Amino acid sequence: MDSSRSGPLFETGIPSFDRLLGGGIPRRQSVIVTGDPGCGKTVLCSQVAFLAASRGLPVVVATVTSEPHDKLVSELAGFSFFRRELLDERLFVMSAYSTLKQGARETRDLLMQTVRKRGAKLLFIDGLRAIRDLWQDEARLREFLYELGIGLAAADCVGLFTTEYPLEKLLTLPEATTVDGVVSLSVNKRSARRLRRVEVVKLRGRPHLTGEHLMRIDEDGVRFIPRLEAQVPDMKDEAPPEGRASFGLPELDVLMEGGLPLHSATMVAGSMGIGKTLLAAHFAVEGARRSQPSLFVSFFDSPASLSNRARRIGLEMGQHVKSGLLSFMNVPPMEAEADLIVDRVLAEVSRLGVKRLVIDGLTSLEESIDDRDRRRTFFASLALRLRVAEVSTLFTREVPKVAGTELDFSDAPIAILGENLLLLRYVELRGRIHRILSVLKMRDSKYDNDLREFEIADTGMKVKSPMRSAEGLLTGQARPLGTSIGSAE
Repeated sequence: MDSSRSGPLFETGIPSFDRLLGGGIPRRQSVIVTGDPGCGKTVLCSQVAFLAASRGLPVVVATVTSEPHDKLVSELAGFSFFRRELLDERLFVMSAYSTLKQGARETRDLLMQTVRKRGAKLLFIDGLRAIRDLWQDEARLREFLYELGIGLAAADCVGLFTTEYPLEKLLTLPEATTVDGVVSLSVNKRSARRLRRVEVVKLRGRPHLTGEHLMRIDEDGVRFIPRLEAQVPDMKDEAPPEGRASFGLPELDVLMEGGLPLHSATMVAGSMGIGKTLLAAHFAVEGARRSQPSLFVSFFDSPASLSNRARRIGLEMGQHVKSGLLSFMNVPPMEAEADLIVDRVLAEVSRLGVKRLVIDGLTSLEESIDDRDRRRTFFASLALRLRVAEVSTLFTREVPKVAGTELDFSDAPIAILGENLLLLRYVELRGRIHRILSVLKMRDSKYDNDLREFEIADTGMKVKSPMRSAEGLLTGQARPLGTSIGSAE
């Protein structure tokens, strides 16, 4: 971000927060952080205060309630950003409650005198609503905030204030128009879950990220995960690369002119238990065998379980894990959100220099996005980001019906957005169940759309010759045309 466009910035010390803000808080500006009790306002602003003090910047923290300010300090002691040795030196905590009763001018003078005396670069006032409740005077509060903002700007000090109002209510109050920026924190109930969100509603002079984004609080404090689709990756206008990402299964690779196009997104769709995971494992192992770092993300199998399943068909994963060319990420079934999962995946892709990525269990990732209308843009952004990172990606997705005439992928965003689509399906013919596969789609690439039978045995996965002795195979209810499966016409 080019900070020269709007002057120097005050970095919050929280990289994800700075990303939302467009690089940081513009110097000499004041920002309100609003939200209902318990949404994390005080933790966020205190974290910014401690991180600034740890960088050597003088900070003043003012409480405006009747509670002793040492109570605030004790509540923050459990977070990793808390450093007691900074108190009274770089981070000065004061109570302005008694001065509030005297009036607005007295309170402003006390705060500004303390800021100037300490040479503070950040003033954090915790609890503007307490000031409103005490004064009960709109004009006095507006004047107080306006003159305090002027004083802070003159002292080259950033103001960070919290207040307890839902966003819609705050926007009707003078506080919202007097300050330079508004950040809203919320906790939204969705079914049995409560989801933390953040939104930068306004910030003068900064091209900040808009809309709601994921918020997390843990022992390290507050962290934000910007929506994937709100971030535009740096792109180069280049022709698609030559070459293929093969599966290491010659009979399958030949159907796709040697494999999947490099840096493309592929969905392998199929019925339960048909072999999607093992096919994906072949893709990852073949990448490792070719010295291409590969990452296998699973929503179902632990690394040990997946390795054992692969070993039973002669696919050895352990040696590639030891070499560091094959890595696993297990995402257990829990109430994780897609933004958090993908953030972890992309971090691993970057850290490991991944060139092949498998996400085994696309449905689980889809269902973790509560807003169904968002799924299409989310996966489009994910596919784009992986392509820019020069990663060849393979998703697996379960088709609900084992056999039947319906074959509908309209509810699967990646089926539309992914460049390639492979279908694995059971078919019943002459009283026996067979496995078939077909390449249904490969964007801007030649491929053979023959239906092939395949088998999974102790000797491995093997793709057989084209199935030309029956029709209606994709429906799962075939009608024989000849006397044998796989025979030539």
